[in-house]
Amino acid sequence: MSSKCQSESENVFAGRESMVKEELNKKINEQKIVVDELYNLKKNRKVYSQQPNSNIFFLADRRQCLCSCKHELDNMKKELLDI
Repeated sequence: MSSKCQSESENVFAGRESMVKEELNKKINEQKIVVDELYNLKKNRKVYSQQPNSNIFFLADRRQCLCSCKHELDNMKKELLDI
């Protein structure tokens, strides 16, 4: 009886882990697109960043946005490898 419960809990854990990996892969793909878009912008184009938890956008430096997006992408990839 206890082995049945244990195997069911392992299946639930594996299912959650799979869902987390899928969600993280989706976010990584989205972040890759953001990095590519920022990298391919012309030098004179303006970039706006959204403030956390609001609908307000402010003018931002393209290079700083690109750097922070790359850093975030690297962190997501590390997190995926750790899972």
